[in-house]
Amino acid sequence: MVTAVLMSTGSVTLAQDSSNIDAAYSENGRYFTEDDIPTYNIDEEGRIDWLTYSGFRRYHSECHVCHGPEGEGSTYAPALKKSAIELDYYDFIDVVVNGRKRVNASENSVMPAFGDNPNVMCYLDDIYVYLKARGTEAVPRGRPGAKEPKSDVIREDENACMG
Repeated sequence: MVTAVLMSTGSVTLAQDSSNIDAAYSENGRYFTEDDIPTYNIDEEGRIDWLTYSGFRRYHSECHVCHGPEGEGSTYAPALKKSAIELDYYDFIDVVVNGRKRVNASENSVMPAFGDNPNVMCYLDDIYVYLKARGTEAVPRGRPGAKEPKSDVIREDENACMG
């Protein structure tokens, strides 16, 4: 799903410093960098935040068919796990929402638009933080184990988005 998202944006922002990854603050079960960008969190007991867990589920529901399990890529579409750390968050959103098509002599990359798909759009930050956690190897392959509970605010937002 996020293949062309991450691989074919014109402006890739390399941001591998920890300010793009480390949680600076949390709000109602969501974690953010110092620049207000969603990120993952793993507590002292090894529990992941709810959005990262949800992102695993949503990624495998909508994205892994093309991009392979755990963001590892496939013969059909590139790996995404590193792209979530290298690509600017807003570029990521733009490609997922609007899609992207690059077809020429050297490449054939088509990312469909998911802007009308609530199974993607209601969980876009979840998918992003999951891929970010995979890209840093903070979350290994496979279904995450221990997780924080879903906050009431996340539950309310999900219900409002899904209708």
